[in-house]
This record gives sequence, structure tokens and C-alpha cells, in this order.
Amino acid sequence: MSVLTFTFQVLTICGCWPPNSWTSRYKRIMYDIYTVCIVLLINTFMLSQLMDIILNVDNTDDFAENFYVTLAMIVSCCKMFSLLRNRSNIAMLIDILMKKPCKPVEFDEIKIRQKFDRLIQMNTLYYATLVELTCAFAVATSVFKDYRKDRLAFRAWLPFNYSSPILFRIAYVHQSISLTVGSVLHIACDSLICGLLMHICSQIEIFKCHLRKIVNKSHFLRECVIQHIYISKFAFMVNKKFRFIITVQFVVSMLVVCFNLHQLTQMDINAKYIQIMLYMCCMLTQISFYCWYGNEVKLKSQQLASNVFEMEWLTLDHNVKRSLLIIMTRSMIPIEFTSAYVISMNLESFVGLLKTSYSAYNILQQMKD
Repeated sequence: MSVLTFTFQVLTICGCWPPNSWTSRYKRIMYDIYTVCIVLLINTFMLSQLMDIILNVDNTDDFAENFYVTLAMIVSCCKMFSLLRNRSNIAMLIDILMKKPCKPVEFDEIKIRQKFDRLIQMNTLYYATLVELTCAFAVATSVFKDYRKDRLAFRAWLPFNYSSPILFRIAYVHQSISLTVGSVLHIACDSLICGLLMHICSQIEIFKCHLRKIVNKSHFLRECVIQHIYISKFAFMVNKKFRFIITVQFVVSMLVVCFNLHQLTQMDINAKYIQIMLYMCCMLTQISFYCWYGNEVKLKSQQLASNVFEMEWLTLDHNVKRSLLIIMTRSMIPIEFTSAYVISMNLESFVGLLKTSYSAYNILQQMKD
């Protein structure tokens, strides 16, 4: 049974995961070259924007023009680095899901896994559609607005004079492709992390199925104890391996929401206004996925004690009751994902992020007045 198939296809497109069928040495070398090209694309675009802010920007209007895109590209570079660094760890996590005790065996367990797989694929597809529509809108409006006037799609510092038509076209295409690749990287990393969170929810649902079967099949007890330990270890590994990128995402999301709120109040409704609104929707969708499914993992892990009580546990023997009591005691401390060891990934954090961004926006408005 495959796991996160669509997500790994997106990872392959953005140069972070070689196709499984490419086993020959030459194909692996070709894919490594492709990965290097992707890394160069997004890093050169990010550096050109960052250097423009450092060297050329001297007023708030110029700073505001591309700041949110610069932040998005910085996060894209961080996500690329995190994905490439954690290739072996990602393979290890997927391997855990594909083997016992996490691998579903019976029909009802397979149905649960398939239900979550469909939900993961649907979420990834909807999120990808939103992000790529935003990216396509930004590129299309730039073609009609900037390209005809021989201006780049985004402000940038370049180490050459791009006034000649050929160099201008190269720089313009470079920006457009880099923006698209950066957006695909966001989709790949976000869908991978959220997909792993949803698989933890799937494992908890399968674990509940095992609990209900203990009454008639006592041999399931040992599998339940082992599976409960595996779920906790798996969640800890996911949180540990992706804590850096989750932290970066939280910080940047807060900055972007605050900054874009300020920008929207200063603009008339035009193409730029719509572009920033779409970008805001992407950013809020992005961080809400992290918080929503982090919250789902916490709630489902907390409900395990209640699930044990719902069983006919009074009819079980002493050893079974003792093992169930150990599981209940462990479930009193829920599985919780954190950002920077401090901020929990739940709905309260999402609301707190919005409130903090709005408070910062009010402070900016007061300083301006």
C-alpha cells in the first residue's frame, strides 16, 4: 500500500525526491543536476531581492513592493534545505508506516488508511490549486503590466545591466520560473508535514480498532501496547525533524499577515490588491493546515483514555486491565506538536497568531499617525 503518493510526485517535481524507478547511476546523476539547478534558481532569486532591499531600497513604498515575496522565497529556500537534509529521515518515517505494527492488515484498518489517504490527496490538490492560481495571477498581471514596459516582475538587484532586450528577457524568465518553483516547494513541504500529521491521526484510529477487538481477541493486547509506543515515537520524530521549518513558517506567517494588513489599508482595489489578498489566503491556509491537524492529533491522543472506558473492560482479566491502565496513563499526556519548543500547533495558536498580527498592525498604524 502506497503512502503520500501524490505528495512525493510533487517532491519529485521540485527536485527533492528522486523517482523510485530511477535506479541507474546515470539517472541519479541527472536528477542530482536537476536538484542543483532548482537550488540555484530559488537562491539566486531570493538573493537578488534581498540585496535589492539592502542596497537599493530607500523608502517605505519600495520596501513594501516586494517584501512579502522576499519572505516567501526565504521560506522556500529553508524548506528546500530542510527537505534535502531530511531525505533519509523522510524515507525512515515512510518505512515505519509501511511496516508492522503501523501497517494496516485487516479490512477495517485498510479502510481507515484509505480514507485518510484520500483526504490527504484532496487537501494537497486543493492547496496546490490555490497556490498555483496565486502564482499564475502574479505572473500574468506582471506580463501585461511590467513586461510591456520593460520592467521586471519584481524589484531585484542584479550584477549586470539588463537594459538590453536579451538580458531583460533572461532576467524576467528567471524571476517567473523561480517564483513558480518556490510555490511548488511550499506545496511539497507543507503537504508532506500535514500528510504525516494526518497519518498519525490514522494510526490512532487504527489503534482504537485494535482496542475494541481485545474483548474477543486477547492476543491483540500485545499489538496495542506496541502500536501505542510506535505512535508516540513516530510523532516525536516528525516533530523533531521538522521543528525548524515549522518555527520559520510561524514567524514568517505572523510577519506577512501583519505587513499585508498594513499594505491593504493603503491601497486601492486593483491587480496588486487582488494579488496580495490571494497571497494572504495562501498564507492563512498554509498555517491553518499545520494548526488544524496538529490540533487533531492532540485531541485524538487525548481521547484514548475515554476509548478504553467505552470497552467492556470489566470482563477482562487482571493482566489485560493492567496493560490498558498503562495505555490510559500514557494518554493523559497528549501528543503535541510545537514550534520552537514553545508554541503549540493547535487552533489556539492560530487564533493567537492572528491576534498578534492584528495588534502589531495597530501599533504600526499608531506610529504612523
